[in-house]
Amino acid sequence: MVLLWLIQITSALLGLEIIRFGVYPREILGLRGLLFAPLIHSSFAHIFSNTLPLLVLGTAMLMGYPRAGKFVFPIIYFGVGIMVWTFGRESFHVGASGINFGLLAFVFVIGALRWDKRAIALSCLVFFMYGSMIWGIFPTEPGVSFESHFFGAAIGVLCAIIFRNLDTKPPEKHYDWEDETEELVGFIENDEKTP
Repeated sequence: MVLLWLIQITSALLGLEIIRFGVYPREILGLRGLLFAPLIHSSFAHIFSNTLPLLVLGTAMLMGYPRAGKFVFPIIYFGVGIMVWTFGRESFHVGASGINFGLLAFVFVIGALRWDKRAIALSCLVFFMYGSMIWGIFPTEPGVSFESHFFGAAIGVLCAIIFRNLDTKPPEKHYDWEDETEELVGFIENDEKTP
């Protein structure tokens, strides 16, 4: 996070044209964007819109799925760049929004697949906070790389399917009142069976 802001502030102060280090589809020099594109933003408004979601979604992934997160983050980071380089429009594509879409899709879908309390809570939280981002996978504004958004989301869904069982589910808490409820249900069932 700090690195993103350092790059943005330095490029603004020195008047550097670092956009050319983004992904440029099907050009050899555009491949350097696989490494640099998520670190570069076109404006302060662009980096502002990516910072908080990256922090929240990244934290949700790492807190909820620490083992899977070690694989998921680099897959999304480089996977988005590869897919944009292969299929994107001929333009420079920069920014961390593809990562944000990948993390959002991952945390939401893995919650639906695992269906334990913590996974569901994380899934609902990220969807409540950032669910409206999903419209970004469609071409809405010129100059916005919807390709990064789309491929990020697709890779996030795929990662959720692949890594859904890598982290162990938390143990289910058992409360005393549940025992009482089970005893009551058993008593009612036995009472109904007796003539």
